[in-house]
Amino acid sequence: MDTGTGLALIGAGIAIGVAGLGTGVAQGQVGAAAVGATAEDPKMFGKGIIMMVLPETIVILGFVIAILLWLG
Repeated sequence: MDTGTGLALIGAGIAIGVAGLGTGVAQGQVGAAAVGATAEDPKMFGKGIIMMVLPETIVILGFVIAILLWLG
């Protein structure tokens, strides 16, 4: 394995790690707000679930970038 491949794999790990960390922070805050909103009005459950899914797109993007770095 050459140096370029090693650096690309380190970059792929960083991409997934940072994306996962950011998503965890965002989901914690969104989850707390969604539970509070659902406690006040049960009709808000669906909107809360949708808002919980949105930060997951960041991890998916990090995963795609990691795959591109790994294969490229």
